[in-house]
Amino acid sequence: MKAVRFHEFGGPEVLRYEDIPEPEPGPGEAVLRLGACGVNFIDTYQRTGAYNVALPHVAGQEGAGEVVAVGEGVTNIAVGEHAGYTGTGASYAEYVKVSADRLVKLPEGVDDATGAAVLLQGMTAHYLMASTFPLQLGHTCLVHAAAGGVGLLLTQMAKMRGAHVIGTVSTEEKAQLAREAGADDVILYTQQDFVAEVDRITGGAKLDVVYDSVGKDTFDGSLDCLAPRGYLVLFGQSSGRVPPVDPQVLNAKGSLFLTRPTLASYALTREEIDWRASEIFGWLAEGALNVRVGASFALSEAAEAHRQLEGRLTTGKVLLIP
Repeated sequence: MKAVRFHEFGGPEVLRYEDIPEPEPGPGEAVLRLGACGVNFIDTYQRTGAYNVALPHVAGQEGAGEVVAVGEGVTNIAVGEHAGYTGTGASYAEYVKVSADRLVKLPEGVDDATGAAVLLQGMTAHYLMASTFPLQLGHTCLVHAAAGGVGLLLTQMAKMRGAHVIGTVSTEEKAQLAREAGADDVILYTQQDFVAEVDRITGGAKLDVVYDSVGKDTFDGSLDCLAPRGYLVLFGQSSGRVPPVDPQVLNAKGSLFLTRPTLASYALTREEIDWRASEIFGWLAEGALNVRVGASFALSEAAEAHRQLEGRLTTGKVLLIP
């Protein structure tokens, strides 16, 4: 089968479209013929070596497709059904082997592209707003990269919770997408100081929580946007790794909280996966949640997909189609 691997760490050019053996299911496993693969920033972190993986490495963490084989003991999914998953490597491929207990059966009306577009980023947005800092009516939050895949979903979910949402984006086109997702205020960080704008918008009251996927470029400003005992939820580093932090800074700025969560820690059990996925798919069915696929590339074009994602040229979800 065809897959995308890298044999060394580096830029998008290290991604190779090549032949590798098709996987076979072992006990408790299923093999999917992928209809779509999700592209996420974690894939770029692994490709550059920021997150260490063994080489050579088949890129990707997320996908959806048709079950074509199951191993011994698999009872929750059957050949011919369509399912999605997240948190399983080797996803930039035509076929993938997945532990069956990590699969989420796609409801009727949800195609492979939607399944691959919503699971990792949708469950990320879900844990951010429902678990890491449970938003409630009256909270005010800042969502950096509000027109990105997680940003658009998180904005919509935050509005469902009754929060006031401020988003940051780089262009007017992206600002419009954030507004359509429900953002109450949008800051063009390329033209405005987002810290000053947050102070203006809140009348000096500042924020309960900042959801920051950007990292190095926004970290200090994000802390300055928080009210006493506010939360900085740092869940990505698209601009680079944040330098070491003196905890005394959190004290001086108002007894702040800082956390660096990851989806794996918020999808530890089957019950958690089912809860998050069922709410997301329920909102999709009701029309309460919109998933935007901003760009689709052939599997062989994975390097270009990474270039556009890292260059902040994309909005919404980026997919690879085998």
